Amino acid sequence: MERGMNKVILVTRRTRLEDLIRKYNTIEQARFYMEHLGADFSDYIKEEEAYQKAVSAVMQTAEKYARLQRIDRDFLPNMIFGRQDIVIAVGQDGLVANILKYLDGQPLIGVNPEPARWDGTLLPFEAGDTERILVKILQQKAGFREITMARARTQDGQTMLAVNDLFIGRKTHASARYNLAWNDRQESQSSSGIIISTGLGSSGWYRSVIAQVSAIAENFDGLRFISRGPEWEERALTFVVREPFPSRRTQAGIVCGRLTEQDTFRVLSQMPESGVVFSDGMESDAIEFNAGTEITVEVAPERGVLVV
Repeated sequence: MERGMNKVILVTRRTRLEDLIRKYNTIEQARFYMEHLGADFSDYIKEEEAYQKAVSAVMQTAEKYARLQRIDRDFLPNMIFGRQDIVIAVGQDGLVANILKYLDGQPLIGVNPEPARWDGTLLPFEAGDTERILVKILQQKAGFREITMARARTQDGQTMLAVNDLFIGRKTHASARYNLAWNDRQESQSSSGIIISTGLGSSGWYRSVIAQVSAIAENFDGLRFISRGPEWEERALTFVVREPFPSRRTQAGIVCGRLTEQDTFRVLSQMPESGVVFSDGMESDAIEFNAGTEITVEVAPERGVLVV
């Protein structure tokens, strides 16, 4: 295991304290503002200390086995990853999901900097596990799970990947108008938007919608159902239409379903403005979805590789 032949990319994120200092210029001013509002500033300090301790521990270990490069997640869109790179994320689940979209088969290690604070569904390791996991990867003995992603693409070639979910609708989540075609079925709809989830994302936004529908059904009919999404590796997606509104011009027959590599799913915008498509909750990074734009959603050919 020659150190010079291996490269580790460590991806970190700003903490809440760092964001406060960026906003108020100094830690003293940040402390004054937060305490003036009655907030517990010491929790921000504790989170900062735990995070920096975990990052430092990971860096010290990684440098023993590889050339190390640390980047902030804001620079991910401009990062070029090598085929043999090993990527480590120290942060929260959202950081792991964000990174996976920029990788092409490189293994990703999710490190939970503070297990008492973060659930860490995608962060199975702590900083102290770094050496053991790196050695296993370098010896090709590590365990992996492939992550199926979703892809949205427009007729003019714009594309967007999603690790958790895609949202197709209107800014501010107001009523969206569009034509939906799912295989041989199609209809005009007015709704609060469409959510397309991966297996990984089916425990998130998709699950909350299903939980609401299930509770409503139980209250009215005494029936309760559970809808489980596909497994992380399964080449399938699920979709649900939020609050579809039936009227003289709109229908509500296509409200949920499953998409495999054999299915077709297209959405044509009927909105003159404010239509958007974004992934994984990143509304600031959206594709415009206005009148005439057609979005095709499919199982992405790219796959994420998460170390487990």
